[in-house]
Order: sequence, then structure tokens, then C-alpha cells
Amino acid sequence: MHTIVKKNQSLLEALLLLSPDSSKTTLRSWVEKGRVQVDGHPAKIPSQQVLPGQKVEVLRKTKFTREGIEILYEDKDIVVINKPEGLLSVATAFDKTTTAHCILKRRFHSQIVYPVHRLDRETSGVMVFAYSQRAKEHLKELFFHHDIGRTYFAIVENRIEEKNGSWKSYLIEDATYYVKSTSSSEKAKLAITHYEVAGVSDHFSFLRLKLQTGRKNQIRVHCKEAGFPIVGDQKYGALTNPLERLGLHAETLIFTHPDTKKTMHFEAPLPASFKHFMHKAKQ
Repeated sequence: MHTIVKKNQSLLEALLLLSPDSSKTTLRSWVEKGRVQVDGHPAKIPSQQVLPGQKVEVLRKTKFTREGIEILYEDKDIVVINKPEGLLSVATAFDKTTTAHCILKRRFHSQIVYPVHRLDRETSGVMVFAYSQRAKEHLKELFFHHDIGRTYFAIVENRIEEKNGSWKSYLIEDATYYVKSTSSSEKAKLAITHYEVAGVSDHFSFLRLKLQTGRKNQIRVHCKEAGFPIVGDQKYGALTNPLERLGLHAETLIFTHPDTKKTMHFEAPLPASFKHFMHKAKQ
């Protein structure tokens, strides 16, 4: 359900008009769970102001697979999920069944599910899969040409003094699956990461990172080589593990729908462990 705002008011006031039988507590919970969008973008707080002409929409209640994976959106062409940390995206030579891809395939035994991109096992957050060959080709093309918006949130070691910046290098993977920058190989691929500091504490920084390219382990390598390894990332130089997991979360994914051509904007809220640690670290 949705409404077009008629006057300047808070988002909560607009939701009360849209759903007068719901309590304020219920409406606030919709916002907190990411079910409310303003002009297609996830709402942040119930008190935010909305303006005349803006579209306020309440999305359907989030579904889960039997294994507990949160489904953020689903139609005949695509399915968007919030992948939990510790789960492989797709099969590897070592594990072919315990993956997000296999879990989605098991939901509908007759449904073909096409992977179009990956997240590291240790990374949580928003992912998209295709349900049709046409959707697969469309999304693959977007990823290949870097026409997809991807934002990650990372908790890294050490304080970053600059408020924002970019990291650029050529990355290559060696025989041990370790990715690093190089200037001496024709096989290396250009990687560009833009970062913005969302906050700092005495010993940590909280970053929002936007991928201009999408290379394997790109963010992890760039953070490490800049002197700010992601917490919990022992592979790339981290000395601390306060979350007992990799401190990297795929926060947003933006792309054009393969059928409607509309811009789709999805957001996987930060894990509770991230929020708890940031609050504690700032004290």
C-alpha cells in the first residue's frame, strides 16, 4: 500500500493517515524493519520529514526461507535476499549444498535460480538472484559494466582522519587465493573503491564504501593496504575480532529491473552486532 503526501509532515504522521488502524508502535516497527520507503528509498527514522508529492510506500511483510534467509523482494524475474554471515553464496569445490543458491533452489523444486554475483562467505547483506535466463543476462550485463550501485558498511581498525576519499589499484589473485595490488602483471584488473567516514572511535573507524568496480576481495584488500584492515579479517591483516565475524556488510544494491526497467533500491539493515559495537566503541 502507498500514499502520495499532501502536505509537509513527519513520516509517522503520513503512515497514520495511510494505516489509521495501526498503532504508532507498529508503524515505527515497519520503519525499523525496512518496510517503509519514501520515493523508492528505505526510510531511516519515523520522525523524518516528508514533502508534498512524495510517495510513501509500505512493502509487504518480509518473508523467510525455511532455513531462515530473509527475502527482501521477489517476483517472477528476480529474488533479493539478505544473506547471513557464514553462508556461501554459491557452490564451491568444497561445499556444494550449504549455499544461498541451493537454499533458494530448494524452495521451489521446479524453479531455476541463476546466480549473478557473489558475496564472500564472511560478508552479510543484500544479494540478487535471477529466476529467468533473460533476467540473468540483464543483471550479468549490469555487473559487467559496473552499472549497479553497491554500498557496503565496514568496521575497520585505526582512525581515518579524512572524511572521504578513494582507493585505486590493480588487483591480482595468486595461487593461494590471496588478492593483492600489483603494477607488474597484465592480468591484474583495475579496482576502485570510494569511502566515506560514518564515524570513528579511539581505535576504530566506521566506513560506508561504494564500489566503482567489483573485484574479488576488493574492499578487504583496499582497506588493508590503506592501513585500515576490516575487523575480523585475519587473511588481510586484522589484529582484532570484536564482532567474532568479518566486519563487512553489503548494505545497498541498486539496479534496473530486467522487465519493468524501473530502478530498484534494496537495503539490508546493519546487523545488530555492528550497531551494538559502534555504540559501545564511541562511549
